Amino acid sequence: MHPTLYNYTMTEIDYKSLPNPTKLLWVDLEMTGIDVSRDRILEVACEVTDFDFKTLASYEAVIRQPSAVLGSMNDWSKKHHKISGLIDRIEKSGRPEKEVIHELVGFITAQFGTEPAILAGNSIHNDRNFIKQWWPEVEALLHYRMCDVSSLKIIMNCKYDTVFKKKEVHRAFDDIQASIAELQYYLDFLRNDESQKN
Repeated sequence: MHPTLYNYTMTEIDYKSLPNPTKLLWVDLEMTGIDVSRDRILEVACEVTDFDFKTLASYEAVIRQPSAVLGSMNDWSKKHHKISGLIDRIEKSGRPEKEVIHELVGFITAQFGTEPAILAGNSIHNDRNFIKQWWPEVEALLHYRMCDVSSLKIIMNCKYDTVFKKKEVHRAFDDIQASIAELQYYLDFLRNDESQKN
């Protein structure tokens, strides 16, 4: 259990008094669907990086869910999780969800100490909704701010007509790598665009 942040509310932390973050907590989840009230988390991957996107630590786990939960997956999830091999991995080596939550809390605490972790990823608000619903112990360790690559994607696509092409793997760790690469791609584009103007 985190010594100072567990079960906090946003009003209990003076974010203005905190130093600037030095790390990002990249997260990607694979779920049985997109309905946060009924669908469940099947896989989690986390990668901690600095702001040069150097990997400092990583964690990943596949979660065992009851057969009824797996059977209730929507058609998209059934198809893509079968193709990716995730369903086979769940059946062969899925781990208890409580155990994964405990390890993840320990991982974040070890990496960020008492500093709330800034969640990063693509459309990360959706992953956070699932974390808030099913893993409140993890939610309690997160900063209210997030680094959502999809926000920059909108600007790059619409203002600069720049598109980052990535493979659709639909496995948590691979998706994190793609999100980091996408953010780097956009930042490099903006850096080069600015240098050409000077």
